[in-house]
Amino acid sequence: QVQLVESGGGLVQAGGSLRLSCVVSGRPLSRYVVGWLRQAPGKEREFVASSSWSGSNTYYSDSVKGRFTISRDNAKNTVYLQMNSLKPEDTADYYCAADTRADGTVDDEYEYDYWGQGTQVTVSS
Repeated sequence: QVQLVESGGGLVQAGGSLRLSCVVSGRPLSRYVVGWLRQAPGKEREFVASSSWSGSNTYYSDSVKGRFTISRDNAKNTVYLQMNSLKPEDTADYYCAADTRADGTVDDEYEYDYWGQGTQVTVSS
């Protein structure tokens, strides 16, 4: 059974930074494409960032490009999302997800096979 557990969320002022972590257990992380997605109150879930198996390929939504960085440490089975220059519109529940079949990066939430429980990020103005 594959499990993903996120941590690192919290309350931060606009312009600040947070780093989210996602620990994957059950299978080696190196076998997965991983991604971060988010869902703001009253809105649909949206793609944020994705990383290929090796981490050499990454892809970001336009709304976070240049501010967020996805990275992974396969030896630690951990995926990170470094979030800088946070804005109030970044407020959302952030989810880590894994795709066991894809290659490259994945921006379609329906392609992901496994999901974490989410971690809440609140950015105050």
